[in-house]
Amino acid sequence: KNTMAELSPTAGESNYSQDIQVDEKLVPKKGLSLCSTRYGIALIIHVCNFIAAAQSTVINITMVAMVNTTDHQFQFNGSTEQLPGGPNNAPDSLPAEAPTYDWSPQIQGIIFASAAYGMTLTMALSGYLAGRVGTKRVVGVSLFASSLLIIFSPLAAELGLISLIATRMVQGLVQGSIFGGQNALWERWGPPHERSRLCTIALSGMLLGTFTITLVGGLISQTLGWPFAFYIFGGIGCVYCPFWFILIYDDPVSHPWINVTEKEYIISSLAQQIHVSSQKQPLPIKAMLKSLPLWSICVCSFGHQWLVAILITYTPTYISSVFSVNIRDNGLLSALPFIIAWVIGILGGYLADFLLTKNVRLVTVRKIATFLGNFPSSALLVALPYLPPSYITTMTFLTLSCGLSPLCQSGIYINALDLAPRYSSFLMGTTRGLANIAALLAPTVSGFLLNQDSEFGWRNVFLLLFAINLSGLIFYLICGDAVVQDWAKGRKLTRL
Repeated sequence: KNTMAELSPTAGESNYSQDIQVDEKLVPKKGLSLCSTRYGIALIIHVCNFIAAAQSTVINITMVAMVNTTDHQFQFNGSTEQLPGGPNNAPDSLPAEAPTYDWSPQIQGIIFASAAYGMTLTMALSGYLAGRVGTKRVVGVSLFASSLLIIFSPLAAELGLISLIATRMVQGLVQGSIFGGQNALWERWGPPHERSRLCTIALSGMLLGTFTITLVGGLISQTLGWPFAFYIFGGIGCVYCPFWFILIYDDPVSHPWINVTEKEYIISSLAQQIHVSSQKQPLPIKAMLKSLPLWSICVCSFGHQWLVAILITYTPTYISSVFSVNIRDNGLLSALPFIIAWVIGILGGYLADFLLTKNVRLVTVRKIATFLGNFPSSALLVALPYLPPSYITTMTFLTLSCGLSPLCQSGIYINALDLAPRYSSFLMGTTRGLANIAALLAPTVSGFLLNQDSEFGWRNVFLLLFAINLSGLIFYLICGDAVVQDWAKGRKLTRL
């Protein structure tokens, strides 16, 4: 049997030791069970991301019911198409008590983007803060605050446009802390050879949340009124918060119920990283700013977030402009791409880790995942406006585009863990924060393009998306790396 003493950070090298320093042959195999505490942690974060994403995107589907669409209808190529099977017999009328507003496509774009302003500001800060005081506190408090703000969003809309935008900006601040603060957990819970699958399990909760709110949001809006979509998912977040504080622990050492074998496996796998991360050292900001691999992550993430922002924000609006459907059927059609994305996102993480076990270089795995999550998705979207509007073609292209995009979760979004494990919580928050600028620009710019040109607006939106996405991808494929950077290596410590 291997003892803990044999599991030193320098004990042997694997065939791809230039990428991952821990030799998995020396790690206890009993710790690799799927029914383990670390996978339980990933599942808890999955549910947290599910709730946060549902709260963040609820307005994307309810917007169809919130605005007076007869005043601001833009069609695709001058006509709309019915769903197969004839006209829609489902009722189009909304509950009488649900208010509607006179918002142009440009105003809608500003409302969509308003949450991203706050989110961009807190992602990096929350990542750093979580590394200091713990993910449990940062994310738990932020989720509760986000849930309260969602519940009060319908009241904010009644008070006026400025009130709604301000509420969504504050909501963005706390949601940025949810998405940025959780990264610190994987410094202490994620063995190097399992990071892809653990991170994708956790992050895929966002896709499931988007799918669920898109699926049921239209039904809720049509039967109860759109405000109840906010009330229900805000209430779910409030109920979940106590479970978060009870079940989440910031590291395996402090977890009271973890199996001893699993604890030793995780600690030995991360022996070097845990050791150096406990040392309070200043951030090498200058070296980070000069790091080309780090900048390539930021630029490529920006391009991918532009793609994701368009898919999440405008899928219901696009379907509404192509097909003559009510909000219930719009929700059903808009939700389909996201459930496919949820499945592919999780499978992509397992595929990435499988490739690593076959001695494929880590940087190659990251670049393959990033390419597959970017180029096919943006290419399919840019082709849509040039094809005759067809139910089958449109839904196939949207489903494939959205379904492939989560493969990036095993690429650029965890690449900072490879470059600088000890600073990963700060860097993952920073790169996501910078990339999130796309989430505030994309809806605003797209709303402007749609407002300016009702006939060719979608073509312009997708062409701009493709140009931005492709530029970031090329930069990453040329400059991306997965080797621990010199500025991220700690001093040799002689004490035990």
